[in-house]
Amino acid sequence: MSARARSSVADSVRTDSLGSDASSTVARPPVPVIIRSVVLSGNLRTRDQIIQREMAVRVGDTIRTADLPGKLAWDQRKISNTNLFVTVTVTVRLGEADTSRATFLDLAGLAPFTPVDVIVTMKERWYVFPLLVFELADRNFNEWWYDRNHDLSRTVYGARLDYKNITGRNDKLTAVFQLGFTRKLQFAYSRPYIDKAQRTGLRFDISETTNREVAYQSRLDKWVYGKGDGEVRGRFTTGLNVTRRDGFYKFHGFELRYNRNRIADSIALLNPDYFLRGRTRQHYFQFSYGFTYDRRDNVAYPLQGTLFNAAIVQNGLLPGDDLHVTELTAGLTRFWPLGGKFYANNSLRGRAALPTRIPYYNLRGLGYGQDLIRGYELYVVDGQRYALFKNSVKYQLFNTVKQLRWIPVRQFNTLPVAAYLTAFADAGYVSSTVSEQYGSLLANRWLAGGGVSLDLALSYNLVMRFSASVNREGERGLF
Repeated sequence: MSARARSSVADSVRTDSLGSDASSTVARPPVPVIIRSVVLSGNLRTRDQIIQREMAVRVGDTIRTADLPGKLAWDQRKISNTNLFVTVTVTVRLGEADTSRATFLDLAGLAPFTPVDVIVTMKERWYVFPLLVFELADRNFNEWWYDRNHDLSRTVYGARLDYKNITGRNDKLTAVFQLGFTRKLQFAYSRPYIDKAQRTGLRFDISETTNREVAYQSRLDKWVYGKGDGEVRGRFTTGLNVTRRDGFYKFHGFELRYNRNRIADSIALLNPDYFLRGRTRQHYFQFSYGFTYDRRDNVAYPLQGTLFNAAIVQNGLLPGDDLHVTELTAGLTRFWPLGGKFYANNSLRGRAALPTRIPYYNLRGLGYGQDLIRGYELYVVDGQRYALFKNSVKYQLFNTVKQLRWIPVRQFNTLPVAAYLTAFADAGYVSSTVSEQYGSLLANRWLAGGGVSLDLALSYNLVMRFSASVNREGERGLF
């Protein structure tokens, strides 16, 4: 779901329900109230304990009326961030027979230690998505359109099943059958909590992927492909991840993984450093630990809060493993409102890998996933270390929730939609010892890019972005 689409519901907590006029506190100071009950409504499949896990406000708590709006607003955000609901509202009821919302003035006028009820009303999402898959095999649309001549043979197709909240405990099953440019079989199952305290979770996945064409090196910071009549690369991976959640915002992850990769002799001849020393096989165990602090108002399109993550990955645990590389990554992003309809965010992210001699297949710099400088979408800058700075200022054009009464399915007839005009400026640096080997023009120098974009944030975590950017090289593009 979109960021403000869901957090717009929190506005009813911050202003409508509980915070209509802060200036009135001078005349009528806040008093403590007692939470008599927390009533959950609308969670037809989701179990109560999954929702209660996200709430700091509990039955029996004594809370000042001045503090209650903020506490309930963050509880609403945390419930929304489970990605189980289309909408979430949190209101306060003064009496069991009272169905109206209590305002801050109502609460401030109460006698001390008056009992109140907290009402949480939810509208669940649709949880089962059997989908036909038709996707691009390249890194992004821009590379496929500009560098690959929008070749339709570079697409993948097949079927995918995403089944969320199977048991009502926010678990998820994913199954993928994919053909075309990349063939893939995948199965994954995750459950955030397996213990009574709701702190420990598990995730298991297994997949097999094959290609008839593969990028065997980069040249001038763009991938160069080699292909054959049959399979030129195969990848098998399986892993078990144990998660631990402390409080509301701190997450730990411990993962043990096994990887087995293979390439055709022709790829090893084209680039003997693909697996190093002309190898055609690579297998290794991998152990990683990751820590995340996530206190954002919305995970899909945040406008307020903090996200910090750090991880250490040890590739190669046994003497017979074909890869022994240690990776360190860390990132920090801050989101905050500037006032009115303006918002800003700044992020800093870095990565380092040791030793410096790394197989090309395992070499990562900027241009992979979200680790890119906007304006350089068409490039990959390979290296052992990088630093990335990203900055944005947003203006909210509108934020609303549409009721589509002509749609009979309740999970789809509520459409939160928000639009933002964004100005951005990024900078980054990739440190590489193989820049000459692969003819890189962008490694070992500072890069910068900037531009503007129109962002549309919709339901079910769908964000559409249309941007115009320019980079330090003077190249312009629409993406």
